[in-house]
Amino acid sequence: MPLRLLRPLLRRLIIGISLLPALAFATSFNVSDAQRHAHWQSMTLTLGDERHFRAVEDHSYTDATLSVNATRDVCDLPWLEMRVTLEEHQGNSDTLNVVPALVRVDDGEIRQAVAEFITQRGDDGFYAHFYINALDTVLTDMREGAQFFLAFEMSTSEQDEREPWHMTFSLDGADAALTRMQTACYSDSVSTGPGRENQ
Repeated sequence: MPLRLLRPLLRRLIIGISLLPALAFATSFNVSDAQRHAHWQSMTLTLGDERHFRAVEDHSYTDATLSVNATRDVCDLPWLEMRVTLEEHQGNSDTLNVVPALVRVDDGEIRQAVAEFITQRGDDGFYAHFYINALDTVLTDMREGAQFFLAFEMSTSEQDEREPWHMTFSLDGADAALTRMQTACYSDSVSTGPGRENQ
């Protein structure tokens, strides 16, 4: 996807970066209330007064997870994140790249996204944060699907064409994990309804 087509999507979605809590940048949190749902888990993450809720698939790869995360009082702004375990802890916190990505559930519609690649000092993870205009629709599809497909366009220029990097995650248990994550977030929130609208 050409950069000129990415710019409008980036402009709308990068606004959301300022709304992402510290969890999105690889802070270590206390994990509690974990429950297994087939290939997925749901859990609560806390650090001081911060509370986040996560549904995570940790089955498909030994060194990678896919998660959907929500934050207390802004439950209507979930985000999608992939983590790949690296061989060593990183020396710097850095945004390494922002690349086009494609997401799809089963044989459904291929949706364009932007993936921001991040490392965090002292963490052995490589993180990809996804900005997707139709995230609510994608999450609905995930509840009903069997597999979640990701593809990253890794070429750095038109002359440097590389094969896309593909990953596939199981959705067995995603519906239960996402439902429990969302229920826990809204139950724990000050608001009585969707996120910011009722604060």
